[in-house]
Amino acid sequence: MGQRHLIDSNVIIDYTALRMPENGSDFVEQIFNSDFLISVVVKIEVLGFDDLPNKLMGMEEFIGLASVFPLDEPITRQAIILRRKYKKLKLGDAIIAATALIHDLVLVTRNFSDFKNIASLQVVDPHKL
Repeated sequence: MGQRHLIDSNVIIDYTALRMPENGSDFVEQIFNSDFLISVVVKIEVLGFDDLPNKLMGMEEFIGLASVFPLDEPITRQAIILRRKYKKLKLGDAIIAATALIHDLVLVTRNFSDFKNIASLQVVDPHKL
């Protein structure tokens, strides 16, 4: 089986708002149609996004298609390790990165700079494909 991917909030928002280059859009669409994986943090961020009141029902249905990784003990422990090592890493980003690391997933995000220092984390920016 090929590499699996974890989708970040900004990818979902950019994709649904049609703000992604064609190559990136095609790439994430393949992921959405095959193995749509997100962290519980991404679900919270996307459904709590300020710009969604008119799109909330559609976005809830879209997020409902994803498999959501809960915040369990292994992810919690990994997030703590990441926060201790990378002092500027935000809590949500630490949980997302920890989820990708624990489940051996490639993180798909526009915010490469938020994760670039985490040596063992594989990251793909769909805006740069």
